[in-house]
Amino acid sequence: MDGHTRRRHGSRHRSWCCTFNAPPPSPENPHLSQHYRTNNNNCKTKLGPQKPDSLSKLTTSISVPNSPQSSKSELSLVGRMDPRRILSPGRVSPIDHTDSLEEDRHSSHATPSAAAVDSLPRSRSQSFRAKIESPDTQSSLDPSRVEGEIGGPYDVRLNLKRKNGGVMVLELSSSVLASNSEVFAGLIAGSAGKKMYRIEVPEVENLGVFKETIELMFEEDIAKRLVKIGVNRAIDILEVSAGIMFRRGVSSCLKYLEAVPWTEEEEEKLRSLFTRFKFDEATSRDMLARLHSQQSTDTLQNLARHLVSSITTCSDANARNELKSLVKGLLCKSSVYEKEQPDINKEDFYAVCQSCMSVLHNLFEEASDAIPHERMTKKEMGKPLIARISKQVDNINFLLEILLDRQMAEEFVDLWVNQGNLLKLHERASPMVRYELSRVSAILFIAMGTRKLHCCSEARSGLLQAWFGPMLLDFGWLQRCRKGLDMKALEEAMGQTLLTLPLKQQYVLFMEWFRCFSRNGSECPNLSKAFQIWWRRSFLRGSETHAVESR
Repeated sequence: MDGHTRRRHGSRHRSWCCTFNAPPPSPENPHLSQHYRTNNNNCKTKLGPQKPDSLSKLTTSISVPNSPQSSKSELSLVGRMDPRRILSPGRVSPIDHTDSLEEDRHSSHATPSAAAVDSLPRSRSQSFRAKIESPDTQSSLDPSRVEGEIGGPYDVRLNLKRKNGGVMVLELSSSVLASNSEVFAGLIAGSAGKKMYRIEVPEVENLGVFKETIELMFEEDIAKRLVKIGVNRAIDILEVSAGIMFRRGVSSCLKYLEAVPWTEEEEEKLRSLFTRFKFDEATSRDMLARLHSQQSTDTLQNLARHLVSSITTCSDANARNELKSLVKGLLCKSSVYEKEQPDINKEDFYAVCQSCMSVLHNLFEEASDAIPHERMTKKEMGKPLIARISKQVDNINFLLEILLDRQMAEEFVDLWVNQGNLLKLHERASPMVRYELSRVSAILFIAMGTRKLHCCSEARSGLLQAWFGPMLLDFGWLQRCRKGLDMKALEEAMGQTLLTLPLKQQYVLFMEWFRCFSRNGSECPNLSKAFQIWWRRSFLRGSETHAVESR
C-alpha cells in the first residue's frame, strides 16, 4: 500500500470493534487474518445485578443461530488509535466502520495456517479482550459466526450493561473465568458442551471497576496491582469481587486495605461494604477490629473524665492549649462526631470544676498573704503567681464552655455564686490578679445575655449581686488583658442580663453602675443602652400603665 493510500485509510472515521476467536493483525502476527465459522450451539446466560442475593437467580436461554443482523446496526466511535497498538490485558482492533462488512466477507474465507497460530505468543492478553459500545449500539458482528474451543481463548463473551445504558463487551477464556469466580464457574458448568458462552450482567454501577476486577484474574501478584490502583479503587474492586465470588481478589483486597491508612470517606465505604457482605472471618478479623470499637459507654465516659482532668493538670502551656482545642472539639455538640458520641457524665465534670476552684482559692490566699510561705511547694514557688492563677481560670473557663455547649451549666452558676471566700479574697488581692476572677463571670454574663444559659430568677439575681461589683472594678484590666474576650459582647450581655431582673433590683444595680461610670469613664462598662431601656420601662411606660389603671 503506497503512502497516499495509507493516508486515505488513516483519515477514515473509525470505531471500536474486536474479533472473537483469534487475535487481530498486529506487529506480532502481521499476516494473520481473522477467521469465522458458523456456530449453532451458542449459549446466552443472563446474570443479574452484582448483589449476593441476586447472583443465584440466573436464567439460561439458547440463542437462535444464524440470526440476521440489522443493516442499520452501527458501532459508536469512542476514539482513534494506532492499529498496531496492543491494549493490556487484551487486544482491541480499531476497524473502519465503512469497510467492516467488506472485511468480514474477506475474513470469512481466510484461514490462518497452523504455523501462524502456533507462533502467537501465549500471554495474558490472549485470554482477554474488551470492546465499548454506546447505549443504542448493537454489534455488527454476527454471533453465529463466532467459534471458540471449550476452555480455549475467547470462548466466553461477557456483556456488561451499565444502568444508564452503556455497554462493555469482554471476551474471555472460560478456563480462567471459571477457575477464579465461583459464580461464573456455575454458569459455565450449567451450559457444558457449548462452544461459545454468552453471559450478560445488567445494571453495572461502574464498568471500569468491573473490567479491572476481571483483569486481576489474569494477574499472578494481585497485591502489586492494588498498590498502583489505590485504596478507593481497591474498595470498589473488593465489592465486585465479593459479588462474583472472586475469592483470590477478595483476599488480596482485604490484606491490602488492612495494611494501609484510610480517609474518613474510605472508612465509611468499608463500613457500608461490611454490612452488605460477609467475608471470611480469618481474613477480615483485622479489618473489623479497625472498623468497630468494643468500648462500652462507661469506658468512654471515664475516658472523657480522664482527658479533662489531665488537661487541667498539664504543666506545659502550649500542650495544654492544643489539647483543650482537641478535646473541646470532640466533646462539644457542634462536633462532627456528635451522632456517635455518648452523653458525658455531668458529675465528673463538676468534680473537676470543684478541684480547680479549690486550687484557685489557695492561690488567692497566697496572693493575699493568707497562706504561710512554708506551705508552698518548691514546684509552686518556681512559677509566677499570676501565671498559676491564670492557668486555673483558663481551666475553669474550658470546662464551663463544654458545660454551656451541653446545656449543663445551670449548676455552675450556683457554684460560682457560692464562692464567698473568693469574693473576700478578691477585695484584698492586687488588681493584677483579681481581674482573673471576673473572666469567669464574663463568660456567664455573655451566656445569659445571648440566651445560651437559662437560669431561674434567683440564680440570675444571685450572680449579679455577687459578681456585678467586682466586674465594674476589673473592667479596665479586662480591657487591657482580654485573653480572647470580646469586650463589646460583654457590655451588651451585661446590660441584657440586668434587664432580666425585677425592676426594683435593676434600679439598685443601674445606680451602682451610673456612679462607677461617672467616676471612671472608659474603665467601666458602657451600659447606656440598657439604662435607657430600664428608664423607659420604669418611668415612661410605668406612668402610662398607672394612668390606664386609674381610669
